[in-house]
Amino acid sequence: MIDYSEGTGRQYHTGVAKGEVGKYVILPGDPGRCAKIAKYFEEPQLIAENREFTTYTGFFDGKKVSVTSTGIGGPSASIAMEELVAVGADTFLRVGTCGGMDINVKSGDLVIATGAVRMEGTTKEYAPIEYPAVADLDIIEAMVHGAKTLNLPYHTGVVECKDAFYGQHRPETLPNGQELLRKWDAWCRLGCKASEMESAALFIVASYLHVRCGTVLLTVANQERAKQGLPNPQVHDTSAAIKTAVEAIRYLIASEEK
Repeated sequence: MIDYSEGTGRQYHTGVAKGEVGKYVILPGDPGRCAKIAKYFEEPQLIAENREFTTYTGFFDGKKVSVTSTGIGGPSASIAMEELVAVGADTFLRVGTCGGMDINVKSGDLVIATGAVRMEGTTKEYAPIEYPAVADLDIIEAMVHGAKTLNLPYHTGVVECKDAFYGQHRPETLPNGQELLRKWDAWCRLGCKASEMESAALFIVASYLHVRCGTVLLTVANQERAKQGLPNPQVHDTSAAIKTAVEAIRYLIASEEK
């Protein structure tokens, strides 16, 4: 493969190098959330900023940890994971937002993904469509522990991942709308908890690279609840999801120390 960094030792897109990133990495989509997450670290330092990728590194309980933003969608998320693994990371916790699908998933609730529907394009270049996108069991357990410790409402289950945000929210206006509506109905009937855009890619790339990945999401709103006239306020504060991921990493560190 061509060395696009031209011998600098830094990854081409993220700008990180070996020794600068911890084993454990929190992955928000939004670069603006990285500084907020880094405040939970001991001795946080800004490592790199390039394109949609911002990275801070610090410590939890003496262990090096990092946060790197992935941008929106599977393509950039897969790049982030590939480059972070190349410099030594092996445990990833996505922290993001979602739209609820199951009517029991309310605004402000957390969704901890056990797997993801691969209704996006990135994973098709990594694995046959028959291969499932699943989260790491240890990380699922750690995130559930975090949510319980913090006494936060949460759900576990499959999430749906897509590439087109507005395809979800106004499918009837698109040439492919009937297929989108048919599949959305299928995902709801099958019990999908929520819809988002990155977990399927992260889970499949993690499987390919033999690393661990899990996801915790804040439910911003639920369009299925809105359709049924149920309460559906919007919630945008991601603090609960961030705190759950922080607790999960501390739990993983403590477990692995034993």
